Amino acid sequence: MILQKTALKKGQEAAGHNIQSWAKRRRRGGSLNDQNTRYFASGSKAKSQLIEDTKSNNDASPANNRNSSRQSKPIDRDFFLSVLGSSATKRDARSYLQAFTPPTENQSLSRKPPVAAPKSTGHGVNLGGFDGKARAVAESPKFVQPSGKLETNVAEPPLHVALVKIRSPQDLDNETLDGVGKTLSQLGHLGLISTVVVDCGSSPEDDSHALSWRDMITKQTERIVRAIDIHGQPGARVVDNAIGVSEEKTPESNWTKGRAHVNFRKLLMTPLRRGVIPVIPALGYTDVVQTLVPLSANEVVLALTRELAGLQPVMKPDTDPMLVRDQMVSLQNEVSLDRLIVLDPLGGIPTSERPNGYHVFLNMEQEYEAAKQDLIRASYSGAQENLPTTGSTEAHVTDIGSSNPFSKFVESNITSFPSASPDAPTNGYTSTDCRHHLENLDLVRKVLSILPPTSSALLTTPDEAANSGKLPEGPFQATGVGTRRKRNPLIHNLLTDKPAFSSSLPVGRLGPAASATQGGSPSYSSITPTTFAKHGMSVTIFPDPKVSPWEPPGPENPGLRLTDPRIDLPRLVHLIEDSFDRKLDVQDFLKRIDGRIAGVIVAGEYEGGALLTWELPPGVPDDGSPESRARMVPYLDKFAVLKRSQGSGGVADIVFTAMVRDCFPNGVCWRSRRDNPVNKWYFERSRGTWKLAHSNWTMFWTTPDGDLDKQKFLDYEGVCRGVQPSWADNKALVD
Repeated sequence: MILQKTALKKGQEAAGHNIQSWAKRRRRGGSLNDQNTRYFASGSKAKSQLIEDTKSNNDASPANNRNSSRQSKPIDRDFFLSVLGSSATKRDARSYLQAFTPPTENQSLSRKPPVAAPKSTGHGVNLGGFDGKARAVAESPKFVQPSGKLETNVAEPPLHVALVKIRSPQDLDNETLDGVGKTLSQLGHLGLISTVVVDCGSSPEDDSHALSWRDMITKQTERIVRAIDIHGQPGARVVDNAIGVSEEKTPESNWTKGRAHVNFRKLLMTPLRRGVIPVIPALGYTDVVQTLVPLSANEVVLALTRELAGLQPVMKPDTDPMLVRDQMVSLQNEVSLDRLIVLDPLGGIPTSERPNGYHVFLNMEQEYEAAKQDLIRASYSGAQENLPTTGSTEAHVTDIGSSNPFSKFVESNITSFPSASPDAPTNGYTSTDCRHHLENLDLVRKVLSILPPTSSALLTTPDEAANSGKLPEGPFQATGVGTRRKRNPLIHNLLTDKPAFSSSLPVGRLGPAASATQGGSPSYSSITPTTFAKHGMSVTIFPDPKVSPWEPPGPENPGLRLTDPRIDLPRLVHLIEDSFDRKLDVQDFLKRIDGRIAGVIVAGEYEGGALLTWELPPGVPDDGSPESRARMVPYLDKFAVLKRSQGSGGVADIVFTAMVRDCFPNGVCWRSRRDNPVNKWYFERSRGTWKLAHSNWTMFWTTPDGDLDKQKFLDYEGVCRGVQPSWADNKALVD
């Protein structure tokens, strides 16, 4: 790995210093001018706040410098260990360096020609115009074509920013909050500057309690600032008057606009350019009478998202639309909003489809509705637990409505009230917990729909965000992973832009469970409750298994053909050839799989895909009888991802998860050459493997152990040995 190699060559402290120097050079090379300032009625207050911020950043006492230098070594050491604990691969490190490497120190926004100094003698005496040409000749206009090299504008790289929402900081102890502050400071050293929004819950309607709520959110905001400041410069600062509140009502369906907006962009951008973390309470000033009013933290996050994404340029009735467009482009090039980070005591988005109970990766384009319905069902079930057992379902819904305002949302969104799966973990969620999860899910969807596809969201607990990567305390355990450093999900996500582990990875492959219950089933409480989300891509499956499960072809089911108009065959062929880097014999391929296609999975615009077939084991007659159809084996014939999408975006995980979850939950088999570099990925996701003797093939399957008998295993082996490749190169490979 690149970072690890740097450590071996230069040592821990040197590597930590180098990583920090990247961020320092970035801040030093940035411009402090802001041409997009919005003036407001309370502008004097904002101006004074900027002056105080400038003084606090420039007036550093010698004592403070000595203290910071005294603390730099332990901070660098812990920071270095935390980065190494993230275990970024060489490809991940290369992508990170390409995205976050700052410009060189001598790079500026524009190159100007040097100004000629007055000519002097060797003794340093200025001779003015006595030694040289006449002044009139020297100052006469010259029609000379200027050099293009001198006037070339060098675009400044965008400032990488993360929006961080911390929910219920009043419930966090000082140690946890200190760990969160340390992690946010480390993210800044790695080039990702955070903007923190403080969420202390909704404000009570009672005026007396509302005043105490404002005092609490102010106290918690200052507490978060102190937790960041103790980890060295540049630290953090409170920005409590940048958010404005308009009285115009905006439809909830249109989240590109809202009543909360950023009135003072300069208050936000000035600390960000200096590497200072703005900490913003969920409060805003009304546009008309300048009254301080409470806001929901999600409203503030969306307002900051719209501002940093360049969707709120200065608009006037007579503004030229072309100028507005240019201003939006300028704002978008100024900041790159790369991450939304939600630190919630409840953790990531729960699901009933995984043993550990949490979504590992959420493809919002495909899985948002399913995840939302799952949460609504859990909310309904949680509310029912507190109701009397007598009465009809309609009466229960009425009772929920009288005691739980969230029921209106449930009734208006859920399509039905099916009972949860008996094997699904309940995790002890109440309807209030599910409401918080639904709010987080809705926030992630709205933010990612505004941002570019490269942006992502991470939802985890403050305890996980506070993890420094140190060795766990307690007695040594010979089994399990007791001596392995625990990854910090925030730093790991920054370096890799991936979840802590692959979403297509079986839970049993994540390492030994924390403990075993009395019933013998493992406990997955040690698995990080973290969810990584992206806007993602759509997944199209032909035929749709939700309409009818995939079944072997027969007289009444002729099967799918690749010539089906719903399938773009040229793009599918290009996907296979680009992924395998080999030319496909299309005619031979179509002839071989004709009448045997089980289905096709397509991710996005043919960025990834899988083609699955039904294969007959050797010796079984192909007569279409029920006996032969029962012996047909589901076989993964082609699994392909475009080269430009390999290792990023989770395309392979999306396709594989759709295959084993939606298409063949009872198992599928495939084969791969023993020297295939993808085999490690296959080994991790399969239930079993078998090296086929006297051949160059390795067989894989995902069939549960209880369903794999001797006959099925032999059928798998016979199919994997008998399938003939359909490549156009006709290379004599020893298989």
